[in-house]
Amino acid sequence: MSRIRRRQILAATAAASLIALTAACSSGSGSADASSADSGAPSGDITVLTNRTDLVDTTFADYKKTFEAKYPDVKVTFEAITDYDGEVKTRMNTDDYGDVLILPTGVANADLSSFFEPLGTTDQLGTKYRFVNEQANGGKVYALATFGNANGIVYNKKVFRDAGITAEPTSTDEFMTDLKAIKAKTDAVPLYTNYKDGWPLTWPQGLMGAYTGDKDALVKMAKDDAPWTKGQEKYEVDSLLYDVAAAGLIEADPTTTNWEDSKNLLATGKIGTMVLGSWAVPQMQDAAKTAGTDPADIGFMPAPVEVDGKLHSPVGGDRQLAINIHSKHKAAARAWFNWFIDDSGFYQVAGGLPTVKDAPPSDNLKDFEATGVQYLEMTPSPELSDRSKASEVGIDQPDYYRELIDAARGASGQNKDQIFQQLDSKWASAS
Repeated sequence: MSRIRRRQILAATAAASLIALTAACSSGSGSADASSADSGAPSGDITVLTNRTDLVDTTFADYKKTFEAKYPDVKVTFEAITDYDGEVKTRMNTDDYGDVLILPTGVANADLSSFFEPLGTTDQLGTKYRFVNEQANGGKVYALATFGNANGIVYNKKVFRDAGITAEPTSTDEFMTDLKAIKAKTDAVPLYTNYKDGWPLTWPQGLMGAYTGDKDALVKMAKDDAPWTKGQEKYEVDSLLYDVAAAGLIEADPTTTNWEDSKNLLATGKIGTMVLGSWAVPQMQDAAKTAGTDPADIGFMPAPVEVDGKLHSPVGGDRQLAINIHSKHKAAARAWFNWFIDDSGFYQVAGGLPTVKDAPPSDNLKDFEATGVQYLEMTPSPELSDRSKASEVGIDQPDYYRELIDAARGASGQNKDQIFQQLDSKWASAS
C-alpha cells in the first residue's frame, strides 16, 4: 500500500513538467469547448489503467458491476500496473495506453493535448469541479483529480488525552506546548519526522499558504529572491520543523525511522503527531484495526496557524484521470470517466476531498471541517518547480529538511540562520 500511496505532500506544486515525452500528435480532439468523447452512445470495450493494484479485485470490481449495469453496452477491463509511471510513460510513445488512465507523473502541461482528450474548458468545468487548473493548457482541461488532499496533521487522540490536551492547537506556540506535554506525560514521540524515508519530510512546503491564507503563496515564492528571510512564510513554516527538532520533540534517532512502522506506531499511541495529507488517515485507521486499537482515535487537524481568526488547509488534486486521445471508444471512455469522478464515491475510499465541489466531505474530514478550516486550492506554479530545480534547493526533496533537523539536534555544526542564508543565496542565483 505504501508504495502505491507515496503521495508527495506537495501536490499543488507539481504542475511543472519533469520529463518530455515524444508522441504521434494526433489531435482529432473535438471543439475548443468540449470533447469529442461527449458525442455518441457509450458502447464498446474499454481498458482502464490503474496504479491501484490493491483495489482491482475488490473496490474496482464492485465499480465495474455498478457501471456496467448502468451502461450494458460497455465492458470495462482493468489493467493494474505496479511500476505505473515508468511503464505508462513508455507506452505513451505508442497509441496503446488504455482508454482511460491515471495520468503518469511528469507529463508537461504543454504536451497534454498530444496524448489526452480535452474534457472541456477551465471555465466550464471549474463551476463543478475542483483542481481544474492543475492539468490544463490553453484554457482546456485534459485530466481531473480522482480526489483531493488536504494538508494538516494526523494525530492520536488518546495520546492527546493522556497528555491532558483538551483542544486542538490554533497557534504554533500552542502546538509546541502540546508536543512538550506529550513528551512530559506520555511515552509517545511527540512528532515523528520519517527522516530516513525522506519523502514525508517535505511537509513544510505542503503547508505553504496555511500561514498566510494566500492561495497564490506558491506563485509569490517563485518570484521572491529571499523566501527564507524572517517574516516570509517559507521562513516561518521551515522554522517550525527546526524548532520542534531543537526542542527534542522528535525521534531520539531520526536516522532510523521507518514509514511502514510509523503507521503502526501512531495507531498504537507510540507517536503523537505526523504532518501529512488527508490521504494518510485511512492508512492509520487500517493500522489501528490491525493492531486492535480504536480507529476513532486517529484524528486530523489543520496546521496550527490562524489568519484573521481562520485556520487554512492548502489542498491539491491527487492522481488525475484522463482519456487516451487514441481511444477507439471515446464515448464509452467518457462515460466511465464521468461516472468514476461524479458517482463512484472513490474519494470516500481514499479519505480525501471530493473533486465535485458540492459533494459531501469524506467521513474522515467531517471533524476536520468542523474546525471551520478554510480550504485553499493553491494556484499552480510551474515557475516554482523550475526555480527549485535550477537553484538545486529541492523544495520537494528531503535533503535540506534533513539538514535543518541535523542542525537542530547538534549533529552538523550549523544553525538555522546559516542554512537559511545558504538557501536564499542559491535561490537568488536562479532568478
